[in-house]
Amino acid sequence: MRRRAELQERMSSADTLRQAADELEVLAEMARDGDEGIDAELEAALKRFTPELDRIELEARMTGDHDTSNAFVEIRPGAGGTESADWAEMLLRMYLRWCERRGFSVEVIDEQPAEEAGIKGATLLVKGPYAYGNLKSENGVHRLVRISPFDQQARRHTSFASAHIYPEIDEEIDLEIPEKDIRVDRYCSSGPGGQGVNTTYSAVRLVHEPTGIIVTCQNERSQIKNLASAMKVLKARLYELEVQRREEELDKLKGPKKDISWGNQIRSYVLQPYRMVKDLRTGHEVGAADRVLDGDLDGFIEAFLHWQAQGGRPVVDEGADG
Repeated sequence: MRRRAELQERMSSADTLRQAADELEVLAEMARDGDEGIDAELEAALKRFTPELDRIELEARMTGDHDTSNAFVEIRPGAGGTESADWAEMLLRMYLRWCERRGFSVEVIDEQPAEEAGIKGATLLVKGPYAYGNLKSENGVHRLVRISPFDQQARRHTSFASAHIYPEIDEEIDLEIPEKDIRVDRYCSSGPGGQGVNTTYSAVRLVHEPTGIIVTCQNERSQIKNLASAMKVLKARLYELEVQRREEELDKLKGPKKDISWGNQIRSYVLQPYRMVKDLRTGHEVGAADRVLDGDLDGFIEAFLHWQAQGGRPVVDEGADG
């Protein structure tokens, strides 16, 4: 069904290109013949087709093995207590809003509220064509600079949170995980959900002993459903780990996962003393920070794909304020 949806998407894109080409060719021919008033009609047609053509051009750059796949998004706060936990929740909202803008559906696999504000972590499954191809640009440490609402002296704080993006693995891929390698912990869920969730042992934590990978799921009332979702995430994480190992052998791996701290950020979000968001890899920046935090990420995604196609060399010092 996923392959069918991918092919339908490609057929739809081909139809759009064909329609645009035919209409623009007719209008261009009329313009060459000196048809009065055709310029405005031609300009309107270009304006109508441009967003869709830009989308098709962007997807044409997504040529990775899993770019068409659904994507898991893991968000984790860095050191910094409540301030970082709140920043992690802001990132979560940003990605949810971006998914809403783009028409992707989202399944919340796990969300753990922090004590005072924000979240300890969250895992999402984003479903839709090229979900991973789009979201892989967000993989890394994100830095926020603002006046902290949790500081009574209204001082400026710098916080860090990470987004870890990896593709949902096709069910056809055979990845055996021996039962002896997995420890299953069952516990009561926390946070919103009502008595049926919070008073039964429905939440599941999987620990893959050989690698130390930990996956939690507490979104469903059913322990069986939570276990199935957690296994799906674990399978994707292990597959990603295996791919990374193979890339290491070929000297193609980007390097070890970085700490969620200063000097490792891929993007800076500055809300004080000025407002700006700047990607430290591509150099792409915008002044409308609120718009970005409300899910307007397409400019950063496009810049990342261009940057990646050109070799992916950082253009900004990672320690810079941007």
